[in-house]
Amino acid sequence: MSLDDRLLDIICCPVTHSPLARIGADELERLNALIAEAKISNRGDEVVTDALEDALVTRDGKLAYPVRDGIPVLLGEQGISMAQLDAQHS
Repeated sequence: MSLDDRLLDIICCPVTHSPLARIGADELERLNALIAEAKISNRGDEVVTDALEDALVTRDGKLAYPVRDGIPVLLGEQGISMAQLDAQHS
């Protein structure tokens, strides 16, 4: 099941209240590679163990939220800081 694009017009980040957009394929691939290596934590300080089938990212690119079975998981503690991608490649 895929996320309905109309939903993106009405939802926002629960932390920053900024608009959300689909994550790019390259970023999703990089994020999933780091998840496979247990190098990604969410805002709740839990290591993310399940690969993301899709994700929404804030327009400023700082936070991402998983999409599971076409449903965005918009809980603040489930947000993933995208700064972790840059930190792992430094």
